[in-house]
Amino acid sequence: MAGKTTSTPKAKAKPRRAAPVKAKPVVIEAAPTSAPIVRHRKPLFSAGTWLAVLLLIALIGFTVYLNREKEKTALETVTPASEMTYIFAEDGIVSSIEIKPADGETVKVARNAENAWAIEMPFEAEANQGLVEAAATQVSALQVVSQINDGKPEIFGLDKPAYIITVGFGGGKTHTLEVGDSTPTNSGYYVRVDKDQIMVTDLSGIDSLVQLGFFPPYLNTPTPTTLPPTLTPVPATETVSTPAP
Repeated sequence: MAGKTTSTPKAKAKPRRAAPVKAKPVVIEAAPTSAPIVRHRKPLFSAGTWLAVLLLIALIGFTVYLNREKEKTALETVTPASEMTYIFAEDGIVSSIEIKPADGETVKVARNAENAWAIEMPFEAEANQGLVEAAATQVSALQVVSQINDGKPEIFGLDKPAYIITVGFGGGKTHTLEVGDSTPTNSGYYVRVDKDQIMVTDLSGIDSLVQLGFFPPYLNTPTPTTLPPTLTPVPATETVSTPAP
């Protein structure tokens, strides 16, 4: 019996995988662009404007510097009064007061022959005795807060004083009091007596006297007088005589 032939099974061939197809890079060509347009803008501020601003800043700084120097000079030249003294302590009884502002009408009150106060300027009228007497008392009570040993009048506003107060006394003396600027602390006024001695006096006293100039102490509020109407002259008419026939 013929021997059986044993056939060896053949191994199955594995299927081949297809090689991956590499994707080609897509190249996108940029569209040609035009050259950028450069625009020259005008500056917001011109050189002249900046120069004007710098000059203004310099002017403001210079003004502040002058004000500080003024205050510094005033403080350095002030000598506080050691004792309470008065400007017109030894001049007697006040007989007249005249307030002359830099702008406005001059007001003057004085004692008449009956020793009563009367208004002489801006026009003559009866005066309120209580108001004028209070002002006269205020004149005698003006204190010397401190004296200015050295300093130019213009530093203290005395080259062009705001008010000139002329005070007459019963003994015949007359003194002038020029009122300048207020002090840096606003506690008094710089004044000059008889164009000589510069000092600081109290604020309230000068303010009271100045009010006398603003509001003259009339006893009765003056009313304007009514002027008589102006008569217009009527030309005379000529009479024509008719000759007799």
